[in-house]
Amino acid sequence: TQLTEQGIGIDALFIATGQLSSSDGTQPEKAFSQLDPDQSLEQFRINAIGPALVLKHFLPLMKKQGKVTIAALSARVGSIEDNKLGGWISYRASKAALNQIIHTAAIELRRKNSEAVCVALHPGTIESSLSAPLARGRFTHSPSECASNLVSVLDKLTPEQTGGFYDYAGERIDW
Repeated sequence: TQLTEQGIGIDALFIATGQLSSSDGTQPEKAFSQLDPDQSLEQFRINAIGPALVLKHFLPLMKKQGKVTIAALSARVGSIEDNKLGGWISYRASKAALNQIIHTAAIELRRKNSEAVCVALHPGTIESSLSAPLARGRFTHSPSECASNLVSVLDKLTPEQTGGFYDYAGERIDW
């Protein structure tokens, strides 16, 4: 608080947390018959509540003037509009919750700094041992390509785009 009272603050925050598979290795549900309350709660704790708590503690420390950027890693499957396949109930719902949290944080942040940009980002599918069984021939990015893409998107976003949901190419994703 003392830092922000003196006009010194943070100008960038990137929340890069998330979980697809549960800590015990359980994969995302394919149908409601597989829904487990403990696994659902774990998804919400990591994918939505954790980032919300980061925002709780960092929003007061963000600069009040000048460009400020906040981004959180979401996922396209958190888009209600884009859901054509079903499944992954807890993961989808937790990422949709994260998107709402980011949208709400953008509103609060904008009240304090009209130059702020606060967005949810879909990084695309990243080449990793985690994504290999899920990618099944789909386009993937290396971790360094992903990071570069997301930084490039953030550099181009304007305050008018705050509260939005964007992919690795800077395309807006419908909620």
